[in-house]
Amino acid sequence: MSTNNKPTTVSKPLSLRSVTVTDNFWKHQMELVRKEVIPYQWDALNDRVPDAAPSFCMRNFKIAGKITKARREQGAAYEERIWPLKTFETLPEDINNMEDRFYGFLFQDSDFAKWIEAVGYSLTQHPDAELEQIADEAIDIVCAAQQDNGYLDTYYIINDMSKIFTNLRDNHELYCFGHLTEGAVAYYQATGKDKLLNAARRYADFIYDNFGYEDGKLRGYPGHEIAEMALIRLHEVTGDSKYLELCNFFLDERGVKPYYFDKEHPEVVKKGHENDDRYHYHQAHLPVREQTEAVGHSVRAVYLYSGMADAARLNHDEKMFEACEKLWDSITNKKMYITGGIGGTHLGEAFSFNYDLPNDTAYAETCASIGLVFFARRMLEMKIDNKYSDVMERAFYNGILSGIALDGKSFFYVNPLEVLPEACHKDERKRHVKPIRQKWFGCACCPPNITRLLSSISTYAYTENEDTFFVHMYMGGEIDKVVGNDSVHFSIDSDFPWNGKASIKASLDKPLSYTLALRIPGWCNSYTVDGINDMANCSEIKNGYLYITREWTDGDTVTLNFDMPVKLMQSNTLVRENEGKLAVMRGPIVFCLEEADNGKHLHNLSIDPGIPANATMFDDLGLPMSKITMQGRRYKSSACSDNLYKEYSPASDYEQVTLTYIPYFAWNNRGEGEMQVWSSFVR
Repeated sequence: MSTNNKPTTVSKPLSLRSVTVTDNFWKHQMELVRKEVIPYQWDALNDRVPDAAPSFCMRNFKIAGKITKARREQGAAYEERIWPLKTFETLPEDINNMEDRFYGFLFQDSDFAKWIEAVGYSLTQHPDAELEQIADEAIDIVCAAQQDNGYLDTYYIINDMSKIFTNLRDNHELYCFGHLTEGAVAYYQATGKDKLLNAARRYADFIYDNFGYEDGKLRGYPGHEIAEMALIRLHEVTGDSKYLELCNFFLDERGVKPYYFDKEHPEVVKKGHENDDRYHYHQAHLPVREQTEAVGHSVRAVYLYSGMADAARLNHDEKMFEACEKLWDSITNKKMYITGGIGGTHLGEAFSFNYDLPNDTAYAETCASIGLVFFARRMLEMKIDNKYSDVMERAFYNGILSGIALDGKSFFYVNPLEVLPEACHKDERKRHVKPIRQKWFGCACCPPNITRLLSSISTYAYTENEDTFFVHMYMGGEIDKVVGNDSVHFSIDSDFPWNGKASIKASLDKPLSYTLALRIPGWCNSYTVDGINDMANCSEIKNGYLYITREWTDGDTVTLNFDMPVKLMQSNTLVRENEGKLAVMRGPIVFCLEEADNGKHLHNLSIDPGIPANATMFDDLGLPMSKITMQGRRYKSSACSDNLYKEYSPASDYEQVTLTYIPYFAWNNRGEGEMQVWSSFVR
C-alpha cells in the first residue's frame, strides 16, 4: 500500500516466459496436466471419453457456426426458424439422430474457454506444434460461430438471438464471455496469435455498446461473476480503457436499488423482497463497497471479490479495497475449512452462516478454492501480507489438488472432509458428496479450472516490482528478473512440501542492489536463514515477509530452513462440528485418515496427543509423499452390543492402535472407502 493509504500496485505476477518450474512436486503436477489432462479434457469436450458424462461443448460451437453461416447467407428468411429457448442436458435415445439443437448446460461454452487458457499457459513453457494446431482448429470452430455484431454465445445463437441479455441473472452469457476473454488473452500471450483475442474484443465491444448509463442501454450486471476479472485483464493487455470502464460499471451497479434482477424477473418480485436470499446468492444484496460478509454462491462470490480487488488497484479505490479486506477476513476467519475449501452447504453451493463448517455434508467446490486463490493473489498485488499467501498455499496443496486424481483422469467437484460411502449412496442429504472421483461432469466447471490454474501456478508463487522479487510459495524454479537496466537470474531449490528447506541463488553479471522478500509461513514456529553475513543490517520483517535489501553479487545464496513439525490443530470453539476433535497438519499439508490404511469405522478412532507423531516418506501411490503415524485408540467392536444404547464404560472398551494419515489431496486413489480429517482425541 502506498503512504497515502490508497490501494495501488505493489507487486505484479512475473511473466510465464520468465519462469521455468523445476520443482519436484509442482513439476509433476504440471507435467500431468500437460501430458495427460489437457489431451483427456479435449476428448471430453468432444464427447470421446467412454462412460463419462457428455459435454456437447464443441458440438454446440459447430452447430452455432452452421447457423451463423446460414444467417449470413439467408438473412431475414433464416430468422423465421426460431427454436424455443430450451436446453437438452442428456443425450436422446438415438444419438445418431440428434437435432441441431443446443445440448448440455447453458454455460457449456466456458469449458472450451478454460481449456484453451490452460493450453496457452502450457505452450508458453512447452512449445508443442501438434497441440497448437489442435488449438488453432478449435479456435476456428469457435470464431466461426461469432455473429457479425460480435455476439458469441452458442445457447442464444442456436436458440433465439432475440432473447440475448434478457436473463442476466440466470443464463450466464457474461460468465461465458469472461472465460472466453481469459482464454483468449492467455493464448495470445503464449503464441502471439490474436484471432481469439480479436473475437473476445469484438464481443467485449458489443457488450460495452449495450450496457451503461446512457438512454437505451441496459443497467444490468452478471448473475455469475467473472466478467469483471476478465475485463481488467483485457484492459491490461490491450490498453483500452473502455474495458476498465465496463468493469467499473458492472461493479458500481451491483446491489443498487431498485434491483436490476427485479426488472428482469417481475414475476418473482414480492413485498419485503429486500430480505430475500435471492440477492445474497448473487452478492447483489448491497452495493459492493458496503459488503462485509461473504454470502451466497461461493464461486460467484470469490470471482466477484477478485474483480473488486483488481478494480480497487487500478482505480486507487480505498473503499473498494477496504471492502475486499473485510470480505477476505469474513471468509478466512469464519467460513473456511482447514483445507482451504469454502462453501459449507450444498444448498446454493453457498457460504453458510459464520462457523458453520460441517465435514460430512461440506460442499467446498474445487472451483471455489481456485477462486479463493485468485482473490489472494490480487490482494497480494496491493498489499504484501502472509495472511493472503498462507491461505493461497493452503488452498493449492489441499482444497484444489484434492479435486484431481493422481493420474489426472478423474475429478472431484465437491471436497468433503469426512466420507462414509454408504451415506453417499443412501442418504439424500449427502448425494452431492461422491465417494469416488468422476471421469467428467455434465456441469464440468471444475476439471478445466484446475487445468488452467496448475498450468499457470508460477504466477501465484512469485511476483515482482521494479526492485523486489517476492516469493510467496517455495517452489523450485529458474526465474529471470529485470532490475533497472540489468537482469538477475534466480535459481530456487525447494524441498517443499515434505521438508522445510529452500534456497535462492542469484546469478548476475555485476553487483546489483535489490530486495528479496521471502514469506515466513504462518505454520512455522521457528526458522533459520543462512548465507547472508550482514543479515541484521540489511533485513526486516513486515507482515510475515522477510525483506533482505543489499548489494548482491554473483553466486550469493540464501538458504532458509523452516521448522516443520507435525501439528495437531483445533478449530475455533464456535465450530460445533469440530468440538473435541483434532486435525493433523505438517507444513502446508492437511492429512487425513483413510479406510485403506486404518480399516472401517474411522469414527471409532481417537488420537493420543501425548505421544509424538512420526513423519516418513512413502511412494505407494506413485508420487513420493509423507505419511504420518501416531498412536491412538479404537473403540473395540466387542464393546458394542445388540442394544442401540448402553451405559458408558471406562477405557477398557478401547484398544491401542497406530493411526496412519496420508495427505488429504491424495485420498481416494485406492478405491472407494471412508475418509476423515477431524478425529476425537484422548483427553
